[in-house]
Amino acid sequence: MLHIHKNYFFLFLLILISVSMKSEEDPFMFIDINAQKMADVLVNNAELFEEDRTLYEDKIKEIFEPMIDFRRVAFSVMGKKYYLMATQDQRNEFVSIFKDSLLDNYASTLAKWGDSSITTIFPENDQLDFEKNIEVKQILDTGTSKYPISYKLRKNKEGWKIVNIIINGLNLGLTLRNQFQALALSSDEDIEITIKNWNSDFGDAGIS
Repeated sequence: MLHIHKNYFFLFLLILISVSMKSEEDPFMFIDINAQKMADVLVNNAELFEEDRTLYEDKIKEIFEPMIDFRRVAFSVMGKKYYLMATQDQRNEFVSIFKDSLLDNYASTLAKWGDSSITTIFPENDQLDFEKNIEVKQILDTGTSKYPISYKLRKNKEGWKIVNIIINGLNLGLTLRNQFQALALSSDEDIEITIKNWNSDFGDAGIS
């Protein structure tokens, strides 16, 4: 039987707690740790992608969902005009619909990237006091091409959350806002119809 001295055990727990706290406080580590989890899913679940696409995408959603401030992003996508036109119930409804469609689209897009690696660009100097808003950059290497990814993060009471993503020059937040505006106009600015017909669609997210 394996015996572990209790002092070493407590030291191990302290290290785990320290790493966990640092990842929550440090936006660069927050993005990097979760990005590596997603890369692991992409690389090590190729067979699952063919056998059970839904389960494969659920693995990505499980990682990605807690990273995003869906309420802030959803209201930004609506834009000030349509946000003010909507009732509180309609705003809440859109957050729910937006969240589901964004996760579905992003997960299916990531699934196409296959055997990829993701590298986070850490700042040269340690930053102990981060601003409330910060940008974290990464490089996605698909094996044939490299693409820049930029995460815009904002800190709230729950910690760091993604509020926008720019992939290979494609601003997802702006793309989706333009999509909402076009859908609203085609629906004679009927907010209820616009919300019910919403589907987050950013194509291949800038990765060709």
